[in-house]
Amino acid sequence: MKYILRLQCHDRKGIVAAVSGCLSANDCNIEEASQFNDQFSGQFFMRVLFSTPDISKLQQSFPALAQEFSMAYGISPEKEKIKTLILVSQADHCLNDILYRWRTNHLDIDIKAVFSNNEKNRALVESQNLQFNYSNHADKQAHEENLENLIEETDAELIVLARYMQVLSDKLSQKYAGRIINIHHSFLPGFKGAKPYHQAWERGVKITGATAHFVTADLDEGPIIEQETVRISHADTPEKMQVIGKDTESRVLARAIQLYTERRIFLHDNRTVIL
Repeated sequence: MKYILRLQCHDRKGIVAAVSGCLSANDCNIEEASQFNDQFSGQFFMRVLFSTPDISKLQQSFPALAQEFSMAYGISPEKEKIKTLILVSQADHCLNDILYRWRTNHLDIDIKAVFSNNEKNRALVESQNLQFNYSNHADKQAHEENLENLIEETDAELIVLARYMQVLSDKLSQKYAGRIINIHHSFLPGFKGAKPYHQAWERGVKITGATAHFVTADLDEGPIIEQETVRISHADTPEKMQVIGKDTESRVLARAIQLYTERRIFLHDNRTVIL
């Protein structure tokens, strides 16, 4: 069976040799390995895909190595289905794309439910035999309590904002830091907030795009995971840019989800390291 080892620690000599030796000594075969040394912070990041007939040996011996190097680490099955909660408002293009990739096994996610502040997508979601949870309290605190309860009830690890047009509270953003991915319809850090296509049109930009990032307390300021650009011209109205952008948004969000499920994303201050 295949597993993924992820680790992060302060860089020093011998880390790769020690990790490789520990894996070999515990009947593990390395199939893919990548690492990065951030020379500005002195932090070392490593991701290893390996196979082994008995993971218990490594689970027993690796903690001692991790303690020696003061590592933060995790070991998980390669094809583990990540329990996922999707949040959506009215626009359904990202939701449709995720549902298709989930249904065809192109994303290793286990969709536990869909949460929305709008009833528009109920039929679509329920046609896939998925739970649709509608909440539209005028009281934002009550609305977020419903969301938080659903996250806990479903034991969702990953929360995906598939064009969910509500700003999450600082409390919720902090509680689930590193687990909430949002798709923003602009090439951040440009054109944050509402109506980015209109902002781009008003500035006459020639390139627009989409950005998938982790949600933080600061609106559209979270660590960037994935981005893509598309060329536009003076003739493209905000409405045409929205049509052009739908495909870009869907692709970028899907790639970000895939990177998360493959355990390739490392948070590093307000940046990400992708291995």
